[in-house]
Amino acid sequence: MSLLGTRNNDETMSKPPTPANPGQINMIGEGTVIEGTLRSESDVRVSGRVVGNLDVQGKVIVAKEGSVNGELVAISADIAGDVQGQIHIKELCVLKGAARVDADIKSARLVVEEGAVFNGQCEMGQMKSVKGKDITPAAESKELKASA
Repeated sequence: MSLLGTRNNDETMSKPPTPANPGQINMIGEGTVIEGTLRSESDVRVSGRVVGNLDVQGKVIVAKEGSVNGELVAISADIAGDVQGQIHIKELCVLKGAARVDADIKSARLVVEEGAVFNGQCEMGQMKSVKGKDITPAAESKELKASA
């Protein structure tokens, strides 16, 4: 039997979850202010200001010039700007060196780069839901329902 002809089923099981619309990024530009709740099934980049909640089934990027004042729920996050409120991340939350975070963080994994300012509490461990709300990516949820 040839190694090139075999298929490894473990490979498909270890793939990280992807957002419902991979490759699509919703951008909130500098000078833009969003008030209220923003929901997205794909990645979101915040270079402006969000006053309210972000509910993202993908990755949230808060740029150095961006700010979020409210609850941030996502699969993963890279934060270089200001965040105040609550942060709930299913997988990896990275606080970049320029980040200024005054929030409680719940995340499976947390990376705090040198220079980042973090004031709040941190709870780490496997995250499947936040406050009773499933934060499993949409694509993963569909696969789970189809296999049931």
